[in-house]
Amino acid sequence: MLGASRRSVCAAAAAAGSRRRAAAGVASAVSGDSAVSSSPAPPRSVVNGEPGVPRLQKRLLSVLAAPKLIGTDNVVSLKLREGSLVGRRYESSAAAVDSSDTPPAEKYEYQAEVNRLMDLIVHSLYSNKEVFLRELVSNASDALDKLRYLSVTDSDLLKDGPELDIRIQTDKDNGTITIIDTGIGMTRQELVDSLGTIASSGTAKFLKALKESQEASVDSNLIGQFGVGFYSAFLVSDKVVVSTKSPKSDKQYVWESEAESSSYTIREETDPEKLIPRGTRLTLYLKRDDKGFAHPERIQKLVKNYSQFVSFPIYTWQEKGYTKEVEVDDPTEAKKEGDDETKTEVKKKTKTVVEKYWDWELTNETQPIWLRNPREVSTEEYNEFYKNTFNEYMDPLASSHFTTEGEVEFRSILYVPATKKDDITDRKTKNIRLYVKRVFISDDFDGELFPRYLSFVKGVVDSNDLPLNVSREILQESRVVRIMRKRLVRKAFDMILGISCSENRDDYEKFWENYGKFLKLGCMEDKENHKRIAPLLRFFSSQSNEELISLDEYVENMKPEQKDIYYIAADSLSSAKHAPFLEKLDEKEYEVLFLVDPMDEVSVTNLNSYKDKRFIDISKEDLDLGDKNEEREKEIKQEYGQTCDWIKKRLGDKVGRVDISNRLSSSPCVLAAAKFGWSANMERLMRAQSMGDTSSLDFMRSRKVFEINPEHEIIKGLNAACRSNPDDPEALKAVDILFETAMISSGFTPDNPAELSGKIYEMMSTAMASKWATQAQPAEPSPHQATPSNSEPLEAEVVEPVDASQQK
Repeated sequence: MLGASRRSVCAAAAAAGSRRRAAAGVASAVSGDSAVSSSPAPPRSVVNGEPGVPRLQKRLLSVLAAPKLIGTDNVVSLKLREGSLVGRRYESSAAAVDSSDTPPAEKYEYQAEVNRLMDLIVHSLYSNKEVFLRELVSNASDALDKLRYLSVTDSDLLKDGPELDIRIQTDKDNGTITIIDTGIGMTRQELVDSLGTIASSGTAKFLKALKESQEASVDSNLIGQFGVGFYSAFLVSDKVVVSTKSPKSDKQYVWESEAESSSYTIREETDPEKLIPRGTRLTLYLKRDDKGFAHPERIQKLVKNYSQFVSFPIYTWQEKGYTKEVEVDDPTEAKKEGDDETKTEVKKKTKTVVEKYWDWELTNETQPIWLRNPREVSTEEYNEFYKNTFNEYMDPLASSHFTTEGEVEFRSILYVPATKKDDITDRKTKNIRLYVKRVFISDDFDGELFPRYLSFVKGVVDSNDLPLNVSREILQESRVVRIMRKRLVRKAFDMILGISCSENRDDYEKFWENYGKFLKLGCMEDKENHKRIAPLLRFFSSQSNEELISLDEYVENMKPEQKDIYYIAADSLSSAKHAPFLEKLDEKEYEVLFLVDPMDEVSVTNLNSYKDKRFIDISKEDLDLGDKNEEREKEIKQEYGQTCDWIKKRLGDKVGRVDISNRLSSSPCVLAAAKFGWSANMERLMRAQSMGDTSSLDFMRSRKVFEINPEHEIIKGLNAACRSNPDDPEALKAVDILFETAMISSGFTPDNPAELSGKIYEMMSTAMASKWATQAQPAEPSPHQATPSNSEPLEAEVVEPVDASQQK
């Protein structure tokens, strides 16, 4: 048949060559509508039922054939296809083939390279070797659960012993780990079906049978899902031996396989010393590099981490010791009086020694209190569970125990720690421990369950139907996870709100000191929860006497005519209190929030409003305090309009415009930021960013507005100078100094501080020279006056003579 096919192909190729030669000869003579003549083909190559042509050959030619070529376009197309292996002379015969002659499709099974598949399961599914113990303990727990379910209707299954437990024994000298459970065990066929078939889950089959039975409503705690958890034993083992005894069978069977092998063996257990009444004994022969897992302390630690809350008791084989007093001989020498001989007396003494022995120790003592009714759990139990689970030494500030039902069902306990978390940028905190059916899955999350600004919250989450990958280490992104995240965030906010509403104000002050920055970060990152975050924020204010107040307290203290929430951002509380922008607001007794933390201004800007009241930055232009007098403003503008233009001309591009201020009462001027630009505080912060983009500084720095106070004496003097002598150098210098000092008082940084200080020194020198020069320097004497003149006559002193003898 293969030879016939080859001949058909050769005949078709020869016909194609004749076809090309004929087409080349007549290409210039044919028209667009004329048919291309063809040379006769060999009889064997004719299709459509030619006698002597095998049927398989017909099908082959049907595949290789092309439609009839008509027209010069097709001649050109034929030339382009000269390189084809097979000519295009033959018409398709697909339609002529009888459908009844078509052979039936053949079905094939997928083939798998077992060695490669096992390698993928062992080395690709699990990122951490230590999870092998979690998987094997979970399998043992499932076996115990199955026995417990089946024993409800068949009590004979427990005749070999009612104890349901898991025991783990290690031998560090020989490098083995033995896991024993008293569960349902397996028959020979079940060994083949479960362990001999990769990805066949006996637990999944059992659950399916439960759902189809009358016990479908029973609350299942079975863990297994994928049928590959058993093979995680080969992560650390060269060889695995499974000895199992099912109550359904009188015989005990042994399953054995090696890591690099593509086969396994099953035999009957004949050694009387190795027989077990019921259940499974799994023995791992550890690899050379993994024999560290055979230490009892490490196994105990892994059980406490991953399987602490498994519903059955887990015992580990541990070395223990007790102290006892033992007698020892203490020989002493004694010499009696009058006796030359020394005698040795033996006295009895005792000492304390430690007697060591090996025994089973219960490892999973802590109970999963999240499965209990919250009304039955005391505060002391919550606090103790928190300390044991997260290795904390202080009681939490608050806790929340809840159960969510409906589309997503899970149980959880959340805590607010009393200790401070410093790194606000770290998402991976290991603060949330995820359990699936009480088996620890992971605590390494990157924002799947909680946003970054709530990463300080600690707790446990236990669910039965989370979308996990096969390794049960990665929480897959899905709608279920998004719903769970939303509910966890809401419960966290309710818990924090409970702290803020507590009668003990110190509790929330401590919380705010530790985690206030986190909530401010939430204002920037989570717009959906602004309504939940805003009541939790705290700020200083102009009327709070250096105490933090909430936005609710601010709104309660607002004046009846006040419509907005006013704030000012500064680098310190002192700078905010003495800012010139507050002068008119203090007169009206309007409270102003002081945003002195670097994150305050950004968080408030993102909030935009609170309870339908806008946040207004009083350091920006067009401040409306609700007391405008249009007639008075018109008069002032007429009087000082020329002065404003004169100042603007002098300052040039340093300011956007010069206006009459409605916010000043005692200061001569102020420099306000543009409405949609950076404030002075924000400009300072952006300049300090070491990793920031300096190219955006010029773009975002606002065109400042220079506002003057027409009631101040300095402004009145400049107004007079503008009208009388606008080119006076002293007046122009005063405008420069006034502008640069306004920059400083308004929170901005002068472009040239040295130049400003030079102008101030010069002005001070002039003022001091004119005021104190006459008093400081004495008058010089006249050259024609040698001695000071005195109009009063001088009186002579009369001296009486004294006798010389009297002096002696």
